Amino acid sequence: MDLANLNAFLAIAETGSFSGAGERLHLTQPAISKRIAGLEQQLNVRLFDRLGREVSLTEAGRALLPRAYQILNVLDDTRRALTNLTGEVSGRLTLATSHHIGLHRLPPVLRAFTRQYPAVALDIQFLDSEVAYEEILHGRAELAVITLAPEPHHLVRAAPVWDDPLDFVVAPEHPLALNGAVTLADIAHHPAVFPGGNTFTHHIVQRLFEARGLTANIAMSTNYMETIKMMVSIGLAWSVLPRTMLDDQVRSIPLAGIQLSRQLGYIVHTERTLSNAARAFMALLDAQGSTFGG
Repeated sequence: MDLANLNAFLAIAETGSFSGAGERLHLTQPAISKRIAGLEQQLNVRLFDRLGREVSLTEAGRALLPRAYQILNVLDDTRRALTNLTGEVSGRLTLATSHHIGLHRLPPVLRAFTRQYPAVALDIQFLDSEVAYEEILHGRAELAVITLAPEPHHLVRAAPVWDDPLDFVVAPEHPLALNGAVTLADIAHHPAVFPGGNTFTHHIVQRLFEARGLTANIAMSTNYMETIKMMVSIGLAWSVLPRTMLDDQVRSIPLAGIQLSRQLGYIVHTERTLSNAARAFMALLDAQGSTFGG
């Protein structure tokens, strides 16, 4: 089975179009079509239904999809295992991370890594933590540094690196900042801007409200912490932000008996052979965890 054709198949399945696959693989659309035609001829099945501009997997295509991932992952795993025998820390390391961690936590680690291992080519993908999680599960990234899921998938090994306290925050002139003692019920009456409903952070805060029999008044949502901070700072709403982001633009609201926190760390696939580069990067992250108390 031709690997180039298999990669084209996966690119179409993931992007939902031949043109999208072409952009990802830096090929023309006719070249992508030729690869799929070759794969369909080799397997003697039709893999995609093409209705106008819509592309969908046939039953055969759906059956091939998980097997295609397995084939490519086994080949990548074999390459890494053989390369690791040299003991060299080199090659490409595909690293997925969230925008927040990439901005506020990773720079010292990346600086130390690139100085210590100049032969490694870093491919850094900035993604929502939840998307990065899927990249690890599907083998498209070797290592992800993200907000850890409360209940990790059984094929994912998660290692905490940083404890990330979360604070309820408002603008200095917001009514909640001027009220003295504030309860969670008081906060629930005011509009909030939240991380998207699919995010781990959203679930952490939502569970707190549900445990108290309350519902947060979510007026807006976005997955970017910097955008949330801006919306809070101009007085549009309250929110929950990492304590590391607090400054004179937003004010923390202390709530008696309530302490929120999330774990930031790295994840890898349990069934994947890790490259020497990934192991070296993980060692630097583990050292960060020891320095900051996990």
